Amino acid sequence: MSDRHQLTDSDPRTQGSHVEPGGPVEEKAPRRRRGRRIALIVLLVVVLLTGGGALAGGLYYRSVDKSIERVDAFEGVPEESRPQVEAKGAMNIMILGSDSRDPESTGGSRSDTIILAHLPKDRSSAQLISIPRDTWTAVPKSKEGRGGRDAKINAAYAWGGVPLMVQTVEKFSGVRVDNVAMVDFAGFKEIIDALGGVEIDVEKGFTTKYSLIGTRTFEKGRQTMDGAAALDYARERHAFPDGDFARIRHQQQVIKAILDKAASGGVLTNPAKLNSFVRATSDSVAVDKSLSLVDLAMEMRGLRGGNLTFFTCPVKGTGRVGSESVVFPDPARSKTLFDAVRRDSVPEILAISGK
Repeated sequence: MSDRHQLTDSDPRTQGSHVEPGGPVEEKAPRRRRGRRIALIVLLVVVLLTGGGALAGGLYYRSVDKSIERVDAFEGVPEESRPQVEAKGAMNIMILGSDSRDPESTGGSRSDTIILAHLPKDRSSAQLISIPRDTWTAVPKSKEGRGGRDAKINAAYAWGGVPLMVQTVEKFSGVRVDNVAMVDFAGFKEIIDALGGVEIDVEKGFTTKYSLIGTRTFEKGRQTMDGAAALDYARERHAFPDGDFARIRHQQQVIKAILDKAASGGVLTNPAKLNSFVRATSDSVAVDKSLSLVDLAMEMRGLRGGNLTFFTCPVKGTGRVGSESVVFPDPARSKTLFDAVRRDSVPEILAISGK
């Protein structure tokens, strides 16, 4: 996944990931190198499962790690403007996901996912904070001179690629981004089918507006979903009053279900399955130049779905800025949350998130 496709800040396509009158449409993404098709979950699964398996073939896994595409995520990011490290040993990974095959993605628009994953110093847990893509915030100016004004947070990627996205998330949160991973959310289908489906507890029945099969109805209650159904479930926003917030909750729900199924489905204890999975996913992830998934996996080999906490960055609500529909962050609550992240205070993070 490359940051080659950039638009100017005068182009109306840069302001969001769905079409509105006079509003945003993003540029169609270029073809992914080496067929990167697996979902946002790939990074998490590789990290969380590789460390749990038999890593006797360390040299092999490191060769796989070296084959993963690398992006220069911090090129041109001015060090003087970056947050300082307050908790040595903790790690913050910015995960950028796109949905290049979303049925709703007409005219080249894309649905972006932004997650700030906090890994405490002891690596005993992980907290994943979703930042709504339409969050209205200050976007710094890129080295090409784009940006330098308030906009939806995902406009940063269009204006300045991954480096400007790093700057924007750091400015928004006050948290230093240590590493970056980029994956394609649409690949949920392949991962889930490889696992034989996942268990999802549907909180409220609904019918999708856009689906891989036209429309799809989900009944309330716990059920097994194949890849296509789970992908439709994680994509839908029109069926809910809170739109993107419901979609974020469902994405988080599916991520946890995948991790739980993978951990209990023999992947961890079957070297052949683990080997096959790592080989299949190594071509599907792009990370920054310094991130070693194998080293990180070894550090986090005891982590499971029950140690993960998912929540959404505090917001005041939604509204409009000109012709754009946006999400307004809650500055006070967000500051408290991200202050706790900077200090690696997991109990405070969990208390703030209500978990």
